Amino acid sequence: MLIVASVLFVVAVVVGGVAVAGMTGRLPRNRWAGVRTPDTLASEETFTLANRIAGPTLAAAALLLVIGGVGALALPTVGGLAVAAVAVVAALVTAGYGGAIGARAAAAAAPAGCGDACGCGHEATAPDATVSVCATESPADAAAAADCGTDSCGSCSLKGACLPH
Repeated sequence: MLIVASVLFVVAVVVGGVAVAGMTGRLPRNRWAGVRTPDTLASEETFTLANRIAGPTLAAAALLLVIGGVGALALPTVGGLAVAAVAVVAALVTAGYGGAIGARAAAAAAPAGCGDACGCGHEATAPDATVSVCATESPADAAAAADCGTDSCGSCSLKGACLPH
């Protein structure tokens, strides 16, 4: 049970650190920690907003992990393992709930259209809303872009990967 409790305590410290960094706005945009959706990763502002909103639930998740670790140490083997398992599930649900709220806030704060900030080549208002700015050279290019998903601003994560070079 000492190993289970130790793992829970270490994970609680990591999650708590991310929570504090997110709540204070010091969590840098990255691919490993915090709320990471296309909307949150679109800009520093949306990433900071989402993680400030999700921070308190991450802190609650860290507290739940600490409670699970204490329960694992204090109770007999089967009871301690059960408390640890319930604490992990509760922490995942709590963190997921906060992340969903943060992601929704980031989506609401994101500007309409993708602009060219993501490097996909789209304009916020294309001359012809049915045709991508990236795929105006020929019908074959337009069909290829539609297959790749570059015919809308929702595919900025591709950053022109399907465009002819």
